[in-house]
Amino acid sequence: MSEGDSLAWARTENERGSMLMDLGDAEDGTPFLEESVRALRNALRGYSRDATPLPWATTHNNLGVALFRLGLRETGTDRFHEAVAAYENALRERTRERVPLDWAMTQYNLGLALREIGERERRPEALREAVAANRAALLEYSRERLPEDWAAVQNSLGNALVSLARYETASVHLEAAAAAYRNVLLEHTRGSAPADWATAQRNLGLALWTLGAIVPGTAHLEDSVTAFRNALLEYTRESHPSDWATTEYNLAMALTTLAARERSTLRYREAIYTFENALLEFTPEGAPRESRTILTQLTAARHALADLEET
Repeated sequence: MSEGDSLAWARTENERGSMLMDLGDAEDGTPFLEESVRALRNALRGYSRDATPLPWATTHNNLGVALFRLGLRETGTDRFHEAVAAYENALRERTRERVPLDWAMTQYNLGLALREIGERERRPEALREAVAANRAALLEYSRERLPEDWAAVQNSLGNALVSLARYETASVHLEAAAAAYRNVLLEHTRGSAPADWATAQRNLGLALWTLGAIVPGTAHLEDSVTAFRNALLEYTRESHPSDWATTEYNLAMALTTLAARERSTLRYREAIYTFENALLEFTPEGAPRESRTILTQLTAARHALADLEET
């Protein structure tokens, strides 16, 4: 095969891999994504780093995305490790000086894969690397130039920080996560993107509730309650039953923590009512694990209320 034919074949395989990736997003299984990975690896046989450095790097980035999406549908972390290797290859040519926005995109993608590794393998070092990759992406993805991309990276950064907070200096990471989610809300407003706004409100609520549970005072807990209630303005039982029930449970947990901090019977009663709401969707028949968890917390809240009323 001539060099021209080899490059044409590589371009075709790269395009085919991207098309298969899109088809894979629309299916529940993995055949299209697996074929996408094969096509992109074929493309890399036609591209070389020396002769076609940027197409070579772009194809590595695309391969990483396909592997990442495949990993989300599988157990284990092998696909995510392969994705990280692909992104790292891409960054050898996609440098900040040469192609700053492509560099930022690959840093963002790298952060997503590293967080999955950190979560699944319980590896804080991978989570630290995920935070660093997201912060690197923000060096080029500014709100003024690329507001949607900026918000996406802020959300990814917040998620990585919340995960990292389980392992080290929790309050510092949670404060930074809350700041990141608040940045998301600057772009994802209720009017422009209601579902994304609700998701960001719930993420903010989770970060603030976790932070409020480990630092003195009630301000963070009160803010978490507000954030969860905001999310419920869009996460209604009729339109998003599972998200509604999950957020009702999150709200009930925040109210319980606040009730204990304030020694408030009113807060406990609100929490009990909200736990009972969550059980309307998370039934023992339909969601046995979630139902057991909620019932355990509901029972604890009822006991705490009874004890407080006796004092």
